[in-house]
Amino acid sequence: MTHCTQLTFDFHLLKGRRVTGRFDAPAISSDGGGLLLREIDKKLGLIEMFAACFDDHRSPRFTTHSLKALLSQRIFGIALGYEDLNDHEQLRHDPLMAVLAGKPPEEDAGFDLAGKSTLNRLELTQVRASHKSRYKKIVARHGDIEDFFVKVFLRVHHRPPKRIVLDIDATDDPLHGHQSGRFFHGYYKSYCYLPLYIFAGSHLLCAKLRPSNIDAAAGTVKQLDRIVKQIRAQWPKVKIVIRGDSGFCRDRIMNWCESNQVDYILGLAKNHRLSNILKRSLQQAEQQFYATGKPARCFKDFRYRTVDSWSRTRRVVGKAEFLPKGANPRFVVTSLSSKEFAAESLYEQEYCARGEMENRIKEQQLYLFADRTSASTMRANQLRLWLSSVAYVLVNALREFGLKGTELEKSQCHTIRLKLFKIGATIRVTVRRVWISLSAGYPFRATFDRVLENLKAMRSLNPSPG
Repeated sequence: MTHCTQLTFDFHLLKGRRVTGRFDAPAISSDGGGLLLREIDKKLGLIEMFAACFDDHRSPRFTTHSLKALLSQRIFGIALGYEDLNDHEQLRHDPLMAVLAGKPPEEDAGFDLAGKSTLNRLELTQVRASHKSRYKKIVARHGDIEDFFVKVFLRVHHRPPKRIVLDIDATDDPLHGHQSGRFFHGYYKSYCYLPLYIFAGSHLLCAKLRPSNIDAAAGTVKQLDRIVKQIRAQWPKVKIVIRGDSGFCRDRIMNWCESNQVDYILGLAKNHRLSNILKRSLQQAEQQFYATGKPARCFKDFRYRTVDSWSRTRRVVGKAEFLPKGANPRFVVTSLSSKEFAAESLYEQEYCARGEMENRIKEQQLYLFADRTSASTMRANQLRLWLSSVAYVLVNALREFGLKGTELEKSQCHTIRLKLFKIGATIRVTVRRVWISLSAGYPFRATFDRVLENLKAMRSLNPSPG
């Protein structure tokens, strides 16, 4: 049976005129705004720094795609909304992606980039691979990649801040296959991983993939010790505060903070002893609620020590709140003194601000595909999580430096992607220039111009000419 390829497509008439479509335009991409991502990467040298965390044992004689080009293709692809390796079987012919990956084609050579199989080998390379290995020869040095995120954070700050708040949290990464490290988690009611995240404001410092059959705080001290040492090596006088929910209220974490001159403010799970201490304050809040008809809250500052799990007495602040649904007591434990922070400001301004970190985790998981951990091994899935994390760092840097002063400066990455990256563009290559013609009907031209001006005015931190 003969299959014919349809050359034209007829649609409904438009006021008596025929509407006909054809796939006959020259090299066109729908991701013209990805050039802004390329600009911020060139300014900061992020992907080049990330590529330095790998050992490439391939022979240059038989190598078509450089390590940096492979990582660029994967990271830019995630930032532009392409979550799956299979997407690159079509993206490998995208002319704009070729420009982003640093492989401008010759005038008559086409735009072929790496396909899904080549990129898959990058993820599946084992730690002991060498030049003698048959196919998979690019080894990720996990320790260097962990340090990479802190190096980027230090690099983008021209002056050390007076105070850094490190937000720590764990979340679920649901699994739908039989990946290694897969366990059922009773709280999340699913098979999942339990990655650990550490942020400083909007800056990602740690994304550690872990199995879910562990305590949420497992491994936190190790990661904090590594991060704090890196920060203090460059900024020895900066004040550091650790902030987390009750899942991280562990004596070992608080002891480590107290031994390393690091402050902390952590949620504290309520119990009968704590409830009794807050009882009178809750009665007072209840009376205020019924007198005014509005939610009421008051705070109690006291010293507290558990029966056997804490090694010392510590400061605890209790929030006695009464809502239409009833009492809502909450507690935090902290090393911050009452002279520095009164009970109310400690809870409402210092502790409650950690909710912003949860938004950043959701942003990365929902829109940058941090939960795309479908490989069979944890090592491969950890690398996938880091590729998503680098894409987040790239988009966040664009938001911080490029979108400043625009209506998009506080937008999440999916809004940035929709309004700034998805621009129709034609690409034409000549001897001395790559011509990229962006759609004249693009509705956010003024914003695009402002972002590009901000990036051009930004001081370059990349030592290489690019």
